[in-house]
Parts: sequence; C-alpha cells; structure tokens
Amino acid sequence: MEQQIEKPILEVVDLVTAFPVKSSILRRTVREIQAVSKVNFSIYPGETLGLVGESGCGKSTVARTIIGLEKATSGHIYFNGKDLTNISNREMRNLRKDIQLIFQDPDASLNPRMTVKELIQEPWIVNPGVVDKEDWDTEVIKLMELVGLNPSSADNYPHQFSGGQRQRICIARALALKPKLIICDEAVSALDVSVQAQILNLLQDLQKELGLAYLFISHDLSVIRHLCDRVSVMYLGKIVENGSSEQIFTNSSHPYTQALLSAVPVPNTWEVERDQIILEGDIPSPANPPSGCRFRTRCWLAKDICEQEEPKLLELENNHYCACHFAIDARKKVPTV
Repeated sequence: MEQQIEKPILEVVDLVTAFPVKSSILRRTVREIQAVSKVNFSIYPGETLGLVGESGCGKSTVARTIIGLEKATSGHIYFNGKDLTNISNREMRNLRKDIQLIFQDPDASLNPRMTVKELIQEPWIVNPGVVDKEDWDTEVIKLMELVGLNPSSADNYPHQFSGGQRQRICIARALALKPKLIICDEAVSALDVSVQAQILNLLQDLQKELGLAYLFISHDLSVIRHLCDRVSVMYLGKIVENGSSEQIFTNSSHPYTQALLSAVPVPNTWEVERDQIILEGDIPSPANPPSGCRFRTRCWLAKDICEQEEPKLLELENNHYCACHFAIDARKKVPTV
C-alpha cells in the first residue's frame, strides 16, 4: 500500500511516559522510570503501522498512553490534529470512541456474565447517540456477520465460543463505535497459528472495507511482515529504527533489528543460508538504562562513542530512519529472511 498524501490520523511527538518510584518509608518520589522515552511516529488513514520489540520495551505503554489509560509525562499525541495530552476528560471520552483497543487476551476482555449481544451493545450504552436504540438488534447482526460470527449465537455467552471466536467478538465490539483507528495490542499472540491467520485476514478485509487505520503491536515479526505497511522497532523505551515493511525486512540497518530478524523461524532452514545473531546478556533495567546508546551493552559493533553519545534517529534514505552510530557498518551483517 502506498503512503497516503493526506495528514496523519495519529502523530506521536517526543512522547515520554514515566512512572514514579517512591521511597518505602515516607512514600516520596525518589526517581522516575521512563517506560517510553522520546518516541515519535505517525499513522495515516487506511495504513497499518507495526510496533515491535522484546517484552518490556514499552510497546503496550505507548498504546495505553494514546488512549488515556496512562498519562503522558511530556510530548504530544495528535489525533486528527487534536492534542490528546492537553484536553479535558470529557473531550477525551468523546474522542475515545474513535480510537479502540483490542487486547491480547479475549477471555480477560469479555465479561463472562454477558451475552454476545450485550457485549456488543455495551459501547452504545456508554456512548449514547452512536446508534439509535431501536436499531441495536439489527446492528448487532450486521457486526456479527461482518466479523464472521453466526448471528444465531447472539444470546450465547463467551465460554461457549472458541478462542478465535472470542477475539472476533472483541473486534465486533471495537467496531461498534465506528472508530477511525484501532490499536491491536498483541491481538493474535494468544491464538493458535491457524486461527491467527484467520484473524489477520479478517483485519485486512475490515481495513479495506471500512478504511481503518491500525497500530499493530507485536513481538512476532512474521505477523508484522504479513500485515503492516510500515514498522517501528523499539528497544528499552526508544524507537531505534523506522521504515517501510520492505526496508525493515530486506535492508535493516540497526543491529537490534537484525538480531530480531535472525531469530524468525524459517521453513526449510537447510535450504536457507543466514547468520544467527545471538544477543549476549539481559535487557538493562529501564530504571537504570545505559548511557549513550541503550543497546550498546549487547551490541557487537559498540565502541567508545556508543557509551558517550546517544545516537539520533536520522534518515538514511526514503523515510527509512535509524538510531545507530554505525548504521552503514551494521548493514554488512544483514541476515537473510
């Protein structure tokens, strides 16, 4: 899909989300942990941006900050030109129907005491005026058919459905408010591989039919490559590489991105020659990140400058950005995927 010429529907600018660490005695704030540190990206209408990285890198915190479940410490989040970090709670409630979130675990997302019909209708109770009450039953049928569920099961409870069907219920509920942007936070990681493919195909079909934009958060690069137009790679709260899906998967420039790509399972690996990159050590604590480049403690290209100076996210070519002092050298060891 070609990038839209129009303005982005979502623009995140220098976003910082920090959590206070309090002393055990007087409960005073002694320091802050930056879970998200100076993050920048944008999403255009009808586009899918993939946000990838290891567990704990800050992906879900970005999502929760966008929809207001966490408060931004600094920076800006523009949705259709309106700054979400500088609006009242009432304005945020009104805008929230345009931004919906699909969580990883459908079991935890669905109230087991409510039928499918009640679950889909609940957003209309919270946001009156989206759908006239006399049309609720008709709209429930349309939404269930749209996501591939049999409307005759509208009076069933979540436990009577499979995992994939429960995630379809979550998607139908998200679509009930006619959103413009859907954030999928590991939305298929809890499902079997065959079911994952069905849900991904459904999301693509819905995007084409409804013109939706997606922020798709995942640690699974195979899923990201299948679904996303552009990809942002996060490490320890920061974006380290950003580009089109083609650029990231065929011409990655950051050592961390290359390490992630080298770990992707490939069928018939005896026919594919590629270097396996094994990262040494553990991810540093976000409470005490390394100086300079945060990836330097695990990077095979690290030199003195990496400890002394934090690399900036600079454009290499054609909207392909990388935060590495040795991005060109890193390309010499791009694994074949």
